[in-house]
Amino acid sequence: MTALAHGGRCDPALIAAARGGDADALVSLIAAAQPDIRRYAARNCRAADIDDAVQETLLLLYRRVGTLRAVTSFSAWLFSVARRACYRLLRRSLGWAETPAEDAEARLVHLPADDIRLDLSRAIQSLPQHYREVILLRDIEEFSIDEIAGVLGLTRESVKARIHRARLMIREYLVRE
Repeated sequence: MTALAHGGRCDPALIAAARGGDADALVSLIAAAQPDIRRYAARNCRAADIDDAVQETLLLLYRRVGTLRAVTSFSAWLFSVARRACYRLLRRSLGWAETPAEDAEARLVHLPADDIRLDLSRAIQSLPQHYREVILLRDIEEFSIDEIAGVLGLTRESVKARIHRARLMIREYLVRE
């Protein structure tokens, strides 16, 4: 399977195939995404950090493309990963300590998938009921904000606030582990 670039974007069918575990599609997706990541890193990283940022981004793409929730969010997700890589490299070069969230993220990346699932499951179970409901509906059942508001009888703003707070609590739980 070959990658088809459409205005700087990868073919949605290629992204979907890579998400599904097609190894050839994943290789083609990495090859297609690499020039865009390099251009983004060249604009947002120090010159000395460009290659490292591209490498970190491609590695995370390889490891995590299967967790991507929607094909349409691929470009935004990829550039967000590249931006964080640039920022992390800049912090290191300035001698700044990594934040606890970055330490936890680095720890989680190297854990087996079963351990990550177990930690995440425990974090979700530790949430108060009203936060657990919205996280399960949004991140597991993939309901939209409007659908969650309808099911729970809440306003959109309340749902969004609860999702935000629940994710912060999950992150805090995982950092403490």
